[in-house]
Amino acid sequence: MTNYERVFAMSFAGVYPHYVAKAEKKGRTKEEVDECIRWLTGYTKAGLAKQIETRTSFRDFFDKAPRLNPNAPLIKGTVCGIRVENIEDPLMQKIRWLDKLIDELAKGKRMEKIQRSAE
Repeated sequence: MTNYERVFAMSFAGVYPHYVAKAEKKGRTKEEVDECIRWLTGYTKAGLAKQIETRTSFRDFFDKAPRLNPNAPLIKGTVCGIRVENIEDPLMQKIRWLDKLIDELAKGKRMEKIQRSAE
């Protein structure tokens, strides 16, 4: 469990540039990365920018998220060989959901598919 604690304490702002770089390397944009993050967390553009500026931890980033998207549990698949739907720790699952969204963006999925709907 200590590995999880290390991840939870990591600065979201420290990982964010890696999300953007991964997407941009595949022809996607920073704006699309931000859109994925805002879809999942409910942050506004200003709210997201503030979280990055204050270098909040992943734990605080998700704890302070205005509203986790109700369709987030529809995010399924693997990240680093682990099925995101099977992750038991709620915070680690949220972090892996975000990783999965960025992976899908980088793989060229359309935004409508990335932003799951219950339909």
